[in-house]
Amino acid sequence: MHITYLTGSYRPDQDGVADYLANLRSHLHRRDITSTVLTTHDSARAMADPTVQGAISQWQVPQLVPLVQRILVTPTDLLHIQHAAGSYRFERSVFLLPLLLKLAGYRRPIVTTAHEYGWWEWQPRWFPAPWLERLKTWGQARTWWDREDGFLLTGSDAILTTNENITRIMQERLPSRRDRMVTIPIAANLAVTPIDRASARQQLRHACGWPEDAQIVTFFGFLHPVKGIEPLVQGFQSVVEAQPQARLLLMGGVETLALRGKDAEQYWQKIQTQIRDLSLTDHVHCTGYIDADRASRYLSGSDLGVLPFNPGISLKSGSLLALLAHRLPTIATCTAETDAVLSEQGVIAPVPPRDSAALGEAIAALLQNPATQQRLAAAGHRFVQSFSWDAIADRHCDIYRGLLTPTTVETAHPA
Repeated sequence: MHITYLTGSYRPDQDGVADYLANLRSHLHRRDITSTVLTTHDSARAMADPTVQGAISQWQVPQLVPLVQRILVTPTDLLHIQHAAGSYRFERSVFLLPLLLKLAGYRRPIVTTAHEYGWWEWQPRWFPAPWLERLKTWGQARTWWDREDGFLLTGSDAILTTNENITRIMQERLPSRRDRMVTIPIAANLAVTPIDRASARQQLRHACGWPEDAQIVTFFGFLHPVKGIEPLVQGFQSVVEAQPQARLLLMGGVETLALRGKDAEQYWQKIQTQIRDLSLTDHVHCTGYIDADRASRYLSGSDLGVLPFNPGISLKSGSLLALLAHRLPTIATCTAETDAVLSEQGVIAPVPPRDSAALGEAIAALLQNPATQQRLAAAGHRFVQSFSWDAIADRHCDIYRGLLTPTTVETAHPA
């Protein structure tokens, strides 16, 4: 079986959706399912991988015509679209793609994974709002289009989501497509490197130039304004005042699809300035982007994990699952959706978002409570066992095979 994936960008080092897709492709390859990625020319050049091919320069409507032509001539068994607004630079042209493909004679199955949904409706200022609402409602009621994603969902033979909340909203809007919707939770975005924890602790403290008795609190993920980095650094000042042996490790790069070039550099410098102004230079270390093996070793050598995201953590956070997989007792901000699942089940220690004082108090309290650390670590590790890449790959295999009836299967060759 050969799959063609379409994604807005394919830079696993800068984008969570691309990292997800890279993991998915790797696990499917072990099951003899090969794949080609069609994406932007910039991404293809950066990857320098023959299975990652540039098909479009920018996600704008005029460029969809050559993209359709490229898909039509690409040998494959089915097309699987990965969608998240940011990876397409918040352009909506891809919402027309299933319709254009079918008008052009494309007859292979189309699958769409919606990594985000329920927050990004089209509201142009030049179109009268009452008329637009009538148009959205009228077409959605007939399942011609969806009020948020145009023809992307209604034109797909299978619709995959990464959490139940997204699925629920879709089912309410497109009840006649419920039988096509499947929820497949994500897994940790970082495999656990086998290492003795004592060795990992020693290696991490040596790499950062910290003493052997340092208690290390680690943030893992892209450093971004919405991740609560600034409240975390601010709150950590009070932790150090009470516990001088405490250290904060900010592990991850800044350059992402949402924060690029000059903007990324300015934010990096803003964090460095905050660290200096709070006299935390000896207590906070920023790694920048590091490879997966070293990141795993650093997590295994840490004492606590912390994810103070401004909008709250969600079950589609690969960073959260990675911390739990590494048996780290974790402090995180919650949403209404995840509070009952994560905090009430003792998986995380919850804190309110954007509250540096509460964050500092939570970190200090947990560092002083080994029993609570052990309980959280055990609960988190049990919880994360149900999120695995093998399970994700198996579900995809089942969906692909269910769509590929003898009348639709064509001989596919890796491009």
